Amino acid sequence: MEKIPLTRAGHSALNNELKKLKSVERPAVIRAIAEAREHGDLSENAEYHAAREKQSFIEGRVKELEGILSLADVIDTSRLSGTVKFGAVIKIIDEDTNEEKTYQIVGEPEADIESGKLNIKSPLARALIGKDEGDSVEVRTPGGEKAYEILSIKFS
Repeated sequence: MEKIPLTRAGHSALNNELKKLKSVERPAVIRAIAEAREHGDLSENAEYHAAREKQSFIEGRVKELEGILSLADVIDTSRLSGTVKFGAVIKIIDEDTNEEKTYQIVGEPEADIESGKLNIKSPLARALIGKDEGDSVEVRTPGGEKAYEILSIKFS
């Protein structure tokens, strides 16, 4: 299996989510199932079916997180420098609209574009990798070609 790159913060967040699922969510749903069973006929018991569905989701997420964490390659981004690479915090400007954005390039499991966490496999991240401050990059997006200039690169 291929290693999954994660930042220290991303690894910690996934680990915390796993602990919460195992120590809080899983016991709560087991109690909810037991309570619903006490109400009698399970075939028409909406509480029971909802609790079983939630249990299924929790168990699936636990397995997913355990798999990710077992393959995790935690990268200490504070020791990195130079051109854009995994873990870099990049400030870019859209050359058409002059809109500035800041992203950190992270592994797929911790990616969240809304909070500025850019998946390393995304077209924008792939275009930025290996570039330096002041460089321009062209990115093919579903909406057409976009041009960005790299304003700054930081590692934290």
